[in-house]
Amino acid sequence: MSREATRPVTAPMLEYIRRVSLRESEHARGLRDATGKLRERGWACAPEQGQLLALICRMTGAERVLEVGTFTGYATLWMAEALPDDGTILTIDVVDEYVDVGRPYWEAAGAGKKIDARTGPAKDVLHALIDEGMAGAFDLAYIDANKKDYDAYFEAGLTLVRDAGVIVLDNMLWGGAVLDPGDDRKSTAALKALNDKLGRDERISASMLPLDDGLTVCVKRPR
Repeated sequence: MSREATRPVTAPMLEYIRRVSLRESEHARGLRDATGKLRERGWACAPEQGQLLALICRMTGAERVLEVGTFTGYATLWMAEALPDDGTILTIDVVDEYVDVGRPYWEAAGAGKKIDARTGPAKDVLHALIDEGMAGAFDLAYIDANKKDYDAYFEAGLTLVRDAGVIVLDNMLWGGAVLDPGDDRKSTAALKALNDKLGRDERISASMLPLDDGLTVCVKRPR
């Protein structure tokens, strides 16, 4: 195989990765199983992505996390479990029905007190946080929501995280659609534009990882 190509992760390889490295709590696994019963189960992050988010929380000593796109709160729980006892994660979604799936698992894990789940259009909530003087208040922002608004979420996140804070964006490969010149969907166009922007944005250091559907990790450079 060419050194320029990334080796594909086959189903047996993924099973091996999860078997030898995944440290998923029983409550996170329960929530993953519950989410897997939903028609929209594909919206959830992969368990190895959740574990990476938890690892980033621990590596950076994160105490305050911002999440755009809760869904059932599977990634939320991974990060909440990694935060210190007085840590908080503010997570935003527009559908309480999905969030309610996760709440019992958050509580059973003892993480419910760390999670501030807010309902409403993410752009409105993010702008309200900025207006409230929360700029620079967060250590980490995780974005996994409406793709056509990703740039707006990124810009708000860049304001809300501290210097040297981290922004993580999911689904940046969009099932390979970013390679299709004929895909003119608004979500695909938005992700293509944002990928190009992040590659040259001097306000951040960034790396795109071919993990599941593509995960871009950014670090905010001090001004």
